[in-house]
Amino acid sequence: MAQTKINRPSDVVEQNLRLTGEIMRYLLNNPHVFNSLPDNFELVVLPEDDPDIRLYNLNLLDRYGSEGKPIVFARIRSKPTRIPDSIIPNLFVPIPVTERVSTAVI
Repeated sequence: MAQTKINRPSDVVEQNLRLTGEIMRYLLNNPHVFNSLPDNFELVVLPEDDPDIRLYNLNLLDRYGSEGKPIVFARIRSKPTRIPDSIIPNLFVPIPVTERVSTAVI
Protein backbone atom coordinates (compact mmCIF):
# COMPACT_ATOMS: atom_id res chain seq x y z
CA MET A 1 0.00 0.00 0.00
CA ALA A 2 1.35 3.44 -0.90
CA GLN A 3 2.13 5.75 1.98
CA THR A 4 0.75 9.27 1.90
CA LYS A 5 3.42 11.90 2.42
CA ILE A 6 2.64 13.94 5.52
CA ASN A 7 4.05 17.45 5.41
CA ARG A 8 5.73 18.69 8.55
CA PRO A 9 3.78 21.63 10.00
CA SER A 10 6.05 24.65 10.34
CA ASP A 11 5.48 25.02 14.09
CA VAL A 12 5.28 21.33 15.06
CA VAL A 13 8.33 21.38 17.37
CA GLU A 14 7.23 24.49 19.23
CA GLN A 15 3.63 23.27 19.55
CA ASN A 16 4.66 19.79 20.72
CA LEU A 17 7.02 21.25 23.32
CA ARG A 18 4.38 23.67 24.59
CA LEU A 19 1.67 21.01 24.75
CA THR A 20 3.98 18.48 26.40
CA GLY A 21 4.77 21.15 28.99
CA GLU A 22 1.03 21.67 29.58
CA ILE A 23 0.54 17.92 30.02
CA MET A 24 3.48 17.71 32.44
CA ARG A 25 2.09 20.66 34.42
CA TYR A 26 -1.27 18.88 34.63
CA LEU A 27 0.40 15.66 35.82
CA LEU A 28 2.46 17.47 38.45
CA ASN A 29 -0.67 19.24 39.73
CA ASN A 30 -2.59 15.93 39.74
CA PRO A 31 -0.08 13.29 40.89
CA HIS A 32 -2.84 10.71 41.45
CA VAL A 33 -3.05 10.36 37.64
CA PHE A 34 0.38 8.70 37.66
CA ASN A 35 -1.24 5.67 39.34
CA SER A 36 -3.09 4.98 36.07
CA LEU A 37 -0.08 5.38 33.80
CA PRO A 38 2.33 2.58 32.90
CA ASP A 39 6.02 2.80 33.78
CA ASN A 40 8.42 4.10 31.12
CA PHE A 41 5.72 5.04 28.60
CA GLU A 42 5.87 6.91 25.32
CA LEU A 43 3.67 10.01 25.16
CA VAL A 44 1.92 10.88 21.89
CA VAL A 45 0.41 14.37 21.84
CA LEU A 46 -2.81 14.62 19.80
CA PRO A 47 -4.02 18.22 19.54
CA GLU A 48 -7.81 18.10 19.19
CA ASP A 49 -7.99 21.37 17.27
CA ASP A 50 -4.92 20.99 15.05
CA PRO A 51 -5.43 18.11 12.62
CA ASP A 52 -2.12 18.73 10.83
CA ILE A 53 -0.01 18.26 13.97
CA ARG A 54 -2.22 15.40 15.19
CA LEU A 55 -1.74 13.54 11.90
CA TYR A 56 1.98 14.34 11.84
CA ASN A 57 2.46 12.99 15.40
CA LEU A 58 0.55 9.80 14.56
CA ASN A 59 2.68 9.42 11.44
CA LEU A 60 5.84 9.74 13.57
CA LEU A 61 4.54 7.00 15.84
CA ASP A 62 3.78 4.82 12.84
CA ARG A 63 7.22 5.40 11.29
CA TYR A 64 9.39 5.12 14.40
CA GLY A 65 7.24 3.05 16.74
CA SER A 66 7.49 3.10 20.49
CA GLU A 67 10.46 0.74 20.85
CA GLY A 68 8.33 -1.69 22.86
CA LYS A 69 7.22 0.94 25.39
CA PRO A 70 3.58 1.34 26.33
CA ILE A 71 1.97 4.26 24.51
CA VAL A 72 -0.11 6.94 26.21
CA PHE A 73 -2.16 9.20 23.95
CA ALA A 74 -2.86 12.70 25.25
CA ARG A 75 -5.68 14.59 23.55
CA ILE A 76 -5.44 18.27 24.35
CA ARG A 77 -6.66 21.53 22.89
CA SER A 78 -3.73 23.43 21.45
CA LYS A 79 -5.59 26.73 21.53
CA PRO A 80 -7.26 27.10 24.93
CA THR A 81 -10.66 28.74 24.93
CA ARG A 82 -10.42 29.70 28.60
CA ILE A 83 -7.70 30.56 31.10
CA PRO A 84 -4.44 28.71 30.19
CA ASP A 85 -4.26 27.02 33.61
CA SER A 86 -7.52 25.23 32.82
CA ILE A 87 -6.08 23.01 30.06
CA ILE A 88 -6.93 19.44 30.96
CA PRO A 89 -5.66 16.70 28.67
CA ASN A 90 -7.54 13.47 28.06
CA LEU A 91 -5.09 10.63 28.65
CA PHE A 92 -5.69 7.29 26.98
CA VAL A 93 -3.73 4.25 28.07
CA PRO A 94 -4.24 1.21 25.83
CA ILE A 95 -4.91 -1.94 27.83
CA PRO A 96 -2.94 -4.94 26.62
CA VAL A 97 -5.14 -7.83 25.55
CA THR A 98 -3.90 -11.18 26.74
CA GLU A 99 -4.29 -14.14 24.46
CA ARG A 100 -7.06 -16.40 25.61
CA VAL A 101 -6.38 -20.09 25.71
CA SER A 102 -9.53 -22.04 25.04
CA THR A 103 -9.99 -25.45 26.47
CA ALA A 104 -12.15 -28.06 24.85
CA VAL A 105 -14.53 -30.02 26.96
CA ILE A 106 -14.76 -33.63 25.81
